[in-house]
Amino acid sequence: MNDGFERKVRGAGVAGWWTVLASAAVLLVQWVAYLLVLSSRPAWILSLWGSSSWLEVQHLWLLAIGSLKIFVMVLAILCLWLTLWARELRKER
Repeated sequence: MNDGFERKVRGAGVAGWWTVLASAAVLLVQWVAYLLVLSSRPAWILSLWGSSSWLEVQHLWLLAIGSLKIFVMVLAILCLWLTLWARELRKER
């Protein structure tokens, strides 16, 4: 195979893993913010989101966290595939 192609696949895998790491950090910060906001329940959050109850805020925030987790899992699977593919391309040389 072409060495340039193998480098590009490996580079895409490395960039993907850095993106997964950054996404995991964002999820961690979001989870900590979720815990802090729901324990203190400031009034400005309800006016900021335009919702009527804390139950709605909790539901929407958990839905957002769950959606991001699914996205990160799909991205991690894609990065794993790219990493394994780059390894196979390196073996073929």
